[in-house]
Amino acid sequence: MPRFTRLLASAIFVLMVPLTAQADEGQYPLKADDGTIIATHRVAPELESQIEKLPGVIVAANPRGKVTLAEFYDLNCPYCRKASADIAELVRANPELRLVLVPFPVLGIPSIQGSRVELAVARLLPAPKFYAFHRALYASRGVIDGNRTLAAAKALGLDVAKVTAIANEDAIGDVMIAHVRLGNALAIHATPGFVIKGVAILGYPGKAALQKAIQSVQRCDHVVCDGAPR
Repeated sequence: MPRFTRLLASAIFVLMVPLTAQADEGQYPLKADDGTIIATHRVAPELESQIEKLPGVIVAANPRGKVTLAEFYDLNCPYCRKASADIAELVRANPELRLVLVPFPVLGIPSIQGSRVELAVARLLPAPKFYAFHRALYASRGVIDGNRTLAAAKALGLDVAKVTAIANEDAIGDVMIAHVRLGNALAIHATPGFVIKGVAILGYPGKAALQKAIQSVQRCDHVVCDGAPR
């Protein structure tokens, strides 16, 4: 099996980056599909603008869409798996929904291994094919680690040796560290974490709740059209 050089040091560094920002629970009047209050908080425009400047982010769907949803995800987060399937349906149904994927490997070494490979694959594939690869990873069961992600890359016809070489680059570790640092600055304390129109949503609220927020942005340029903090 391919070895991921420099992995352990990068893994420890990423996982030890402290969470310093604090989120405000339920700052916006949003409810999850189960009726509970969603943890949300305002995001400064200068921070939100940094998301797409990060190396390794992927505009995965509807690049010309007018409503941008940025998703911070971990490959081994079960809620991310559920969110991925639902969001795929939302982007198919709504050409105005622009999806930006931010790999955010915070749940351990297997996630970091998988993210290394995913970031390598993103260099080699156009965005639509990468999104199909990303969705295929979530379609399978079990822990998603480096070897499993490499197997998925091989199934697409990619050169495993080439993917592994890219995955082992120091630059890939730097990308993951940059993602975690910005996630911390944005107070993304749960996966999945979403940023949409100046608001962070922590955790997965469910398909209907997320769709409602997206539709509100389309209608009034806010995640809620009445009662939102200004």
